[in-house]
Amino acid sequence: MAQIGTDKQAAKGFLEAGNVVGIPTETVYGLAGNALNPDAILTIFRVKNRPSFDPLIVHTDSFAKLDQFVTDIPELARKLAKAFWPGPLTLLLPKRDLIPDLVTAGLPTVAVRIPNHPLTLDLLRSLAFPLAAPSANPFGYISPTTAQHVADQLGDQVPYILDGGPAGIGIESTIIGFENNVATVFRLGGMALEQIERVIGPVLVQTHSTSNPKAPGMLSSHYAPRKPLILLSAGTSPQPGERAGALVFREPFGGIQANHQRVLSPTGDLNEAAKNLFAHLRTLDTLPIDVIYAELLPNSGLGQAMNDRLRRASVQ
Repeated sequence: MAQIGTDKQAAKGFLEAGNVVGIPTETVYGLAGNALNPDAILTIFRVKNRPSFDPLIVHTDSFAKLDQFVTDIPELARKLAKAFWPGPLTLLLPKRDLIPDLVTAGLPTVAVRIPNHPLTLDLLRSLAFPLAAPSANPFGYISPTTAQHVADQLGDQVPYILDGGPAGIGIESTIIGFENNVATVFRLGGMALEQIERVIGPVLVQTHSTSNPKAPGMLSSHYAPRKPLILLSAGTSPQPGERAGALVFREPFGGIQANHQRVLSPTGDLNEAAKNLFAHLRTLDTLPIDVIYAELLPNSGLGQAMNDRLRRASVQ
């Protein structure tokens, strides 16, 4: 079973030996391995049971190191990096040959970001290589927001989990690319569109793919609990006799017992809701219920990214 702790040297030792470890970020916990070591990358795919056509995000600790991994940084990308790194924003940039094709699923671009978590930034500074780190969960399941979530799901396959406390944001990073010098969002996430557009102007949004995605996290079915999840619409209610739970924004839903419901934010705070989203879904998935109803959130700010996760989690 994985050891959980705050020993960066222990995590570093495992990574330098080619192992994978759990790491904290401000978004969700990642399953990290040496991004330049194909064997470590294969271990990530094996542990997660992740399809090899789904690319990974490479994490580093400084903008200055990007030149080692990418061949070009468009001006729009530079503006976003200056405004939001370290932070929950991933940039798709043309890769150098140093980055294995396994990391990018054979694509010419690599997804890169600087995470905003002090433990992981210190770890990255101490390493001679960047880290590939998708979310530390079985592929397609709810993303982990605590070290214990990682241990519960992958603990028998990961030697060490660096414990940085609960994730501060709670949903994955926003991914943006620059095809033909047009800024395009490929995954909604912890950086709201409104924030991005204040820096570089309007962006395109292209967030779903059934296969061969251009960026991590684009598959149409993802982030799902094991129990069926049904999105609430006007007039929706559980069937008579149905053992149901509910994930709601501000107020409990009528017709479902209170202890089978989880409220994301009683005050209507979208940031608080984002922090609670995956943890509440995970809890509902453990209750003695047969189906989970979920309420869509206001479609602004982080609400857009949370609605994106709920829609994908509801795809059967």
